[in-house]
Amino acid sequence: NEATEGSWGDRRRPRRGEAAGHQPTGAAIARTGGASARPLKIVIFFFPKADTSGCTAESIAFTNLQKEFDQLNCVIIGISKDKPQKQAKFREKYNLTCELGADYENNVCEQFGVWVEKSMYGRKYMGIQRSTFLCDEEGIVKKVWEKVKVPGHADEVLEAVRELGN
Repeated sequence: NEATEGSWGDRRRPRRGEAAGHQPTGAAIARTGGASARPLKIVIFFFPKADTSGCTAESIAFTNLQKEFDQLNCVIIGISKDKPQKQAKFREKYNLTCELGADYENNVCEQFGVWVEKSMYGRKYMGIQRSTFLCDEEGIVKKVWEKVKVPGHADEVLEAVRELGN
């Protein structure tokens, strides 16, 4: 789960120190509350498919750390190409507290460079490469994790958010 900066192949992703672009960012997401509302740090994790073993484990790991992320003024959003109805069922089935985004008709995955060619049993297909982005309150990418391995990843991301401070 090494955090990197850079690009994958010919699909450029936002690099550390760059604005996340048109994607949802901490600068664009604030809790309601009038004058007390403030921009949030944001963790965006991309996962291949809702309600599969790895994606479920990752989403539950972030949910289990939700209070710690909240205390650090950080919102967590998981994004896949699933439709909103499937995301809603997934969220309800596992009592997930992180936000879930359905990128089934948009190109957020493409903008972040995580929609890539994959291969299984010699068959090539397009799919989401499990990745995580940490943005500060201004929407600047501070850390990128590529080819994420689920065990321990949410803890590693939480530590990176702590390093950014409040």
